[in-house]
Amino acid sequence: MTQERQTQYFNLIDELLQCPNGQEPEVLEAQPELIDSGLVQTMLQVATMFAHQGNQDGAQFLFFVAKQLAKQLGLYPEIPSEVATQE
Repeated sequence: MTQERQTQYFNLIDELLQCPNGQEPEVLEAQPELIDSGLVQTMLQVATMFAHQGNQDGAQFLFFVAKQLAKQLGLYPEIPSEVATQE
């Protein structure tokens, strides 16, 4: 990952953190070229850093968005509900 790409990820994460609640999809849709596994990984790194710094709200928000993006990108295994209910 290039330094420029990393900076773009950080800028997008900053936009997500500052946008009004509910505007996150629009922020992401405005930069579809940045939505990839690298963004998910960077979000997780920033969320972990936030958690260590005591910013639980920011950490939870980024973990949530990263998980949703990972699902959309097929990076996060979905457990079919019928499998989950059989246990």
